[in-house]
Amino acid sequence: MTARENILQSYQRISEHGLRPAWIELVPQEEALARADAVDPSLPLAGLTFAVKDNIDVAGVPTTAGCPAYAYTPSRSATVVRLLQEAGAIAIGKTNLDQFATGLVGVRSPYGACSSVYDSAYISGGSSSGSAVSVARGEVDFALGTDTAGSGRVPAAFNNLIGLKPTRGVFSMTGVVPACRTLDCISVLARDVNTAERVFRIAAQPDPEDWSARGFHPPAVDWTKGRFRFGAPSAEQLEFFGDAESARLFDEAVAILEDTGGIRVNIDFAPFREAASLLYAGPWVAERLAAIEEFLKGNADAVYPVTRQIIGGAEKLTAVETFRAMYRLGQLRRATDPEWAKMDVLLLPTTGTIYRIDEVAAEPVKLNTNLGYYTNFVNLLDLAAIAIPAGFRKNGTPFGVSLIGPAMSDAALCMLGSRIGNEAESARRAIAVAVVGAHLTGQPLNHQLTDRRARLLKTCRTAPRYRLFALANTTPPKPGLVREEGFAGPGIELEVWSMPEREFGGFVGAIPAPLGIGAVVLDDGSTVRGFICEPAGLSGALEITHLGGWRNYLATR
Repeated sequence: MTARENILQSYQRISEHGLRPAWIELVPQEEALARADAVDPSLPLAGLTFAVKDNIDVAGVPTTAGCPAYAYTPSRSATVVRLLQEAGAIAIGKTNLDQFATGLVGVRSPYGACSSVYDSAYISGGSSSGSAVSVARGEVDFALGTDTAGSGRVPAAFNNLIGLKPTRGVFSMTGVVPACRTLDCISVLARDVNTAERVFRIAAQPDPEDWSARGFHPPAVDWTKGRFRFGAPSAEQLEFFGDAESARLFDEAVAILEDTGGIRVNIDFAPFREAASLLYAGPWVAERLAAIEEFLKGNADAVYPVTRQIIGGAEKLTAVETFRAMYRLGQLRRATDPEWAKMDVLLLPTTGTIYRIDEVAAEPVKLNTNLGYYTNFVNLLDLAAIAIPAGFRKNGTPFGVSLIGPAMSDAALCMLGSRIGNEAESARRAIAVAVVGAHLTGQPLNHQLTDRRARLLKTCRTAPRYRLFALANTTPPKPGLVREEGFAGPGIELEVWSMPEREFGGFVGAIPAPLGIGAVVLDDGSTVRGFICEPAGLSGALEITHLGGWRNYLATR
């Protein structure tokens, strides 16, 4: 599309979905169109649309940080916004957030609670809630969020997006309302790694105005080519808060990473986890108070109750406690060094589970804390991270994992994330395969399915036109399924398995004559690939059609 067409599409989709709760303020459409008409098509981000979390300044558009009483209208844009605009990208407007970027849930806002685009009963994640929703709906090409404790990665996971959290200081923080000023990062939300990396390359520029900026200095060692080591917590240190579907999907993500050349290494997650607990249980919450203390004194009623409770609790913290926590964080950082010596990159669930909006309303602090189990330590330990989609739970909500690396590993994480995404997409393309004998669950050749990451879809029967024979002289014993038009039998019991498309060729290649793969009609009239037998293979075979299936036959022997 042209830049103008892209703008028109953005505003059309926003009008279809409604302004709230994802958006707080839009740039006037005619203004955005004028910028599109003037954009140089040779620029690296020419014509791409983006949303900006409403704690990041866009010149001439109010910044509220999710609190109307706090609003001000900046005369210039944040440094990162300016860099993106100079590269040809066009800002559409400002998006909703957990007020003052305090929360991982996306519901702590007077502008409304955002929900996952996959199920409106579930939270969108936060605090970059509106940014994630706007990208997931296709309203913009990418969005800026912020990420202090996971605020960019969590909503990415809950909306099936990429969430890139750069190394602290690589993106300028000039023009951003601070949450924890020493830990804050602008983050990128996109539908694919390529877009996120393109944005990163533009935004990762030095800024002399920002005392925390340090530029981007990638390490000389590249662990993204060939084999690499990825760390993951041992089973007893993984926490899914009772969500078995998330646990299953994480195991699948581990397998996919192994398929891309990764070697799993079990690491001790304890020092990472203890560091995470310091973020809200320690004195860093006082930074949130430092950012809005004067405003809070005169406008306490304008602050969302849970947000006021969290930030206001810092008033009792002392300087002594701050220094003690800093010393403890230094000890924990040193304790993670032996774990990093074992691995190149750390793989974690982005969150252990997802919650419904009503669940968060009932337990706002506890469930928010649970969501930070795998995210809160990253900025405290000066690490880079990228959240990537990793499948869907059976209820349709998305699950995500995060790749976490040392400071300045941002570009390498993008490269590895892209490889994993390609591998995952290949794994998701699946073929339904029907088995009737030695490949059934519990039978001796079932491992030929499970070794290829196939999963059981259902148990059912063939259409009545099939006959079943116990073949002679086969090891292990195998049946032969034969289709005979006009025959009316009981139907043969079978299992239908879903096998990754890339594994199917090797599976078929291992099938010995007289068996092969053909089309099998099921009792519901649908057709899948499945085992069939050549007529020549029936010599000396025993017909067992009347028994209705291979397991029934084995029970008679």
